[in-house]
Amino acid sequence: KSANPQWREQFDFHYFSDRKDMLDIEVWRKDNKKHEELLGTSQVDISALPMKQTNCLELPLEKHPGSLLMLVAVAPCAGVSISDLCVCPLEDPSERQQISQRYCIKNSFRDIKDIGFLQVKVLKAVDLLAADFSGKSDPFCVLELGNDSLQTHTVYKNLNPEWNKVFTFPIKDIHDVLEVTVFDEDGDKPPDFLGKVAIPLLSV
Repeated sequence: KSANPQWREQFDFHYFSDRKDMLDIEVWRKDNKKHEELLGTSQVDISALPMKQTNCLELPLEKHPGSLLMLVAVAPCAGVSISDLCVCPLEDPSERQQISQRYCIKNSFRDIKDIGFLQVKVLKAVDLLAADFSGKSDPFCVLELGNDSLQTHTVYKNLNPEWNKVFTFPIKDIHDVLEVTVFDEDGDKPPDFLGKVAIPLLSV
């Protein structure tokens, strides 16, 4: 019930230089669970922003009245990585030793915000739902931890996809929950939901 909403939320997106440089933003109005209406869109060219500083942007919504006020900071990716299973970072004994030293008891208060990190190996899925008319799906997997989100590539026409990827997240809150969701890629349409599992960090 507001034409001037204030959200005051922060989101961390992992920007890799080999991806497209545009940040797409959509504003939606929701009447109830069934009815939603697009109130406007905007884009930010990430590559044009100065690095290592907070940029205050007022973005007009395209083809609609209104504007968005955002703070966008572009900084080097720290502690986040995507790699193939054959080059898993934690498999290196010297790296494991460095990690043990970094998080030993005597270093507990050296950096309060450095709680640790989570490494997830996404191997495969089995017997997925067929979302396409062909009796197959085009599945990909999304991992979310807090406001961090990373995803695998899509395996086309397969109900038993193998991704074999390793994802590393910095942990900001030990009470966070890792959410792993499998979607079916559907061209220009929103992806279809194929299933989800939630894993509290405290259970690991």
